[in-house]
Formats: sequence, C-alpha cells, structure tokens
Amino acid sequence: MATHDRDRAVTADLRDPRTSSGRALLALLTEHLPRMRDGARQADREGAFPAKVFEGLRTNGVLGATVPEELGGLGVSSLHDVCLALTTVAEADASTALALHMQLSRGLTLTHEWRHGGERARALAERLLRGMGSGEAVVCTTVKDAGGNRVVTRLRPAPDGGWVLSGRKTLASMAPIATDFVISARVEVAGVTRSAAAVLPRRTPGLTVLDNWDGLGMRASGSVDILLEDCPVRLEDVFLRGPLGERDDAALAGQTVSSITMLGIYVGVAQAARDHVVAELTRRGGAPAAGVRTLLAEIEARLHALRTTAAGTLAVADHLAYEFDGDPLERGRRMMFDFQRAKLTVNRLAPEIVADCVTVIGGASYSGSHPLSRLYRDVRAGAFMHPFTYPDAVDWLSEAALGGPKD
Repeated sequence: MATHDRDRAVTADLRDPRTSSGRALLALLTEHLPRMRDGARQADREGAFPAKVFEGLRTNGVLGATVPEELGGLGVSSLHDVCLALTTVAEADASTALALHMQLSRGLTLTHEWRHGGERARALAERLLRGMGSGEAVVCTTVKDAGGNRVVTRLRPAPDGGWVLSGRKTLASMAPIATDFVISARVEVAGVTRSAAAVLPRRTPGLTVLDNWDGLGMRASGSVDILLEDCPVRLEDVFLRGPLGERDDAALAGQTVSSITMLGIYVGVAQAARDHVVAELTRRGGAPAAGVRTLLAEIEARLHALRTTAAGTLAVADHLAYEFDGDPLERGRRMMFDFQRAKLTVNRLAPEIVADCVTVIGGASYSGSHPLSRLYRDVRAGAFMHPFTYPDAVDWLSEAALGGPKD
C-alpha cells in the first residue's frame, strides 16, 4: 500500500494514526511512556506485573479506548491505530503492551458482538463494554488449556438452568488485575460438542488466579494460569459458538481482528533495539567498523520491511473488516491469509533485528540487566501467539496457496 506526497510515492508505515480517535489514544498514552520505560528493567527482573501503570491507564481512559463512544469509550476501531498504540507501548515495555492488547482486542471483538450478534450476545457484550468504557472492567481472555490435551475446560449444565465451568487455562496475560474473564470452553448442546466463551467475574466461587508466571520473556505480562473448579456461570453469561472442529471461514475475520494488532508489539521491540544501538554508537563517537556499519544497514532494511509489511496488512484488514460488503466467507479467508503471511514475516524479521543489535553491542548485551537482553527474550514470544503457531500457520498458508482444502 502506498500514498502520495505531491509527486512522490510514500510507502505505508506504522508511524502515524489514521483516525482522530487513534490520535486521542496516542496522546493519552504519551504521559505513561516514561513510567513504563523506567520500570521495565525492574519488573522484568522480578517478574512483577506493573499494576500501578495499569491503574493510570484505567484512570485516564486508555483501557476503554476500543469501546464505542456511545458506551463510554474513545471509539477506536481502526486496527492500524490499535496496532500503532501497541507498537508505541512496546518500545517502552513489551510486557505492558502484551497485557494491554488483552483489553484493547477484547473491546474490538465485543463491539462486533454488540453490533452484529444475537439478542443475548448483544446484551452480554454491552454489559462488558460499558464496564470497560467507565474504567470499572478489566477483561482478560483465556484460550489455551493448561496441560495440552490432558486438561480440557468444559461447561456442563447446572441444576438451576445455568452452567458449571471446570478446567485450567494458561498464559492469561493481564490476569493479576482482571475484574472479568472470558474463558474459552467446550460444551455439549443437543448431543453436539460446541465451542463457547463463558464470562466470569473475578469473585466467582471456584475461580483462582494463580501466581505462577515465570516466563523466559514477557516476564512482567502477568501471563498466569487460571484454575476453574466447578465455577457457576449464569445462562446469559455464555457466548455459544459453532460445532467444535467445524470449518467456519467467516469466523476467521473475528480471529484476525482479535489478534492482528499484536504484530505491533514485535515491531515495537525491534524498533527499541535498533534505537538503543544507534544511541550507543552515537555515544561512542567516531566511525564504526565496516562490520558494524554492515549490520546497521541490515537492521535498517529489515526494520523497514517489518514496519511496511505490518502497516500494509493492517490497511487491508481495516478495509475488509469495516468496508467490505461481499461474501463473509471470502472476507474471513482473505483477512486470515494476509494476517498469517505478515505474522510469519514479523516472527522472522523481528528476532533477526534484535539478534543483530546484540551482535553490534557485543558482550555487554549478554548481561541479564542489559536492555537488549530483555528485548532479545521478549521478541521470541511472537512465534507462540495464536492464531497460529508456526506449524499451524505453515499448514494453513500452504493449503490456502494451493487453493483450499481438498476432498
């Protein structure tokens, strides 16, 4: 994608917001960036969630940024602008950006439910969105079951007509401060196993937020486990989805909207590493050695490719999400195809950039207290984010490139 400045083509880049609400969000974030940056090293060393930073984000409306204005939020809907906000935060602290993504992405997906879902889904989405818009609700979404196939989170009917939820979820970023949890689960309805999402307040009996996160990177993201022991769930607090394992290409659009803005986190990490190297070389003075200049040139080229790939993909995603009025199955396929191509690119280029930065700085960056050490560990998290991890992305992209599933 490109725009034009007079007679010169300008490649799309992930630097400037495209909407007034996106500009408002960046303005609100600006005052918090120094505190994020200053606290990043200690939070990483201690594995401590930056609760005070998030209290500030809650107070000035950042946590309600993707809630529609009529429900009390800023009304940011542009995927480009949400991604840019996460990039900006990640340049200061990637852990904070990953946790913030939880809230911002949930605002986007709940808004879709509010506008287009069934009556019960709209009511549930509105309740959560109003809480997020007022600053009262911090919503953590959990997808991955702890223990792989050994533990499956399930809903089962309760005698009172509601549900009971049991299981254990892992990698629940932002959970230490969450007021509400959206828990993915399986449920039997009329003999059919379906996917579902149950909404539980933090005070729900049987729900325990564990303090067990000890990650290699993203150490301050609060990506803990959630234990669910016969948790009661009201009938109206469940989003019912389609049959488990059934192919639904239309749903790929929602999955894309939920996750695509995470690309910005790893763009931000790579940018932070590059900026550190440039600042250090400037401080040292003199002309860098030829090998250093070569690495710096490679860093610049890769970072350009990283930023333009993300920006171009987000521009297409915004069009397909909000302006495309064709076949919803085609929209879902196109959105996920572009997203996965960009995700593989980001997951390859961002770690390469940070690794080259470590090489430029040398042995000093191998210390656990060095900023590049943290960035080196944080940037690896992108490969594990859904959808999809690398093996699934390879299967999905290669199948799509060859014309879709074969009978």
